[in-house]
Amino acid sequence: MTLADKLKDNLPKKPSLAGNLFYHFYVLIIKLILRINGGLHVEGKDNIPAEGGVIIASNHISYLDPPLLCAALPRRATFMARKGLFKIPLLGWFIKHHAFPVDREKTLPSTIKEAVKRLKSGELLVMFPEGRRSETGELLEGKRGVGMVASISKVPVIPTLIIGSDKALPVDAKWLRRARISVIFGKPIAPYEEKGSNIYENISQKIMYAIGELKKHHGDNSS
Repeated sequence: MTLADKLKDNLPKKPSLAGNLFYHFYVLIIKLILRINGGLHVEGKDNIPAEGGVIIASNHISYLDPPLLCAALPRRATFMARKGLFKIPLLGWFIKHHAFPVDREKTLPSTIKEAVKRLKSGELLVMFPEGRRSETGELLEGKRGVGMVASISKVPVIPTLIIGSDKALPVDAKWLRRARISVIFGKPIAPYEEKGSNIYENISQKIMYAIGELKKHHGDNSS
């Protein structure tokens, strides 16, 4: 086997036709639900490259965030999901087709390697830099994992702000509540150009700062 063959074998498998059809059907259903439930307002889609690896770095305020980002994005998304979700019947089957597992307690080299591999193969990867959902809606400190992935993959990062999903699906809520949701995609940044010591932490801070600027300018007024 040649080196080219080995590299090809290491690339993530492309979604099947059935997988793509299922994804688009899923997105259509999510869009319909969000429209009925109060509406989804999206800004900045033009900031997302039409092809090639890119990181969507978003704040995280509700369990609704992953599906609504699928509905807001112009491209198919790949997610990094908590490993425990893969063990849930039915939900786990769905998640494994659209995400790969991550250990929230510590950043494993295998997780970083998988993320970089997918980005280099041209995928759009959604990451929540805070590492967990904010129960207050305020931005949390960014984890170094997103900085590491951005630095090694050298792909553009799109800072992203979600507003209103915490009202549609609050903490401990069992059902959706009527609320208008906004998603704002900011201008691409190239944090991997960061130099010096503590590079991964610095990149993460730069990304969180960009999300904070979106929050400062849009706040709860995106409607």
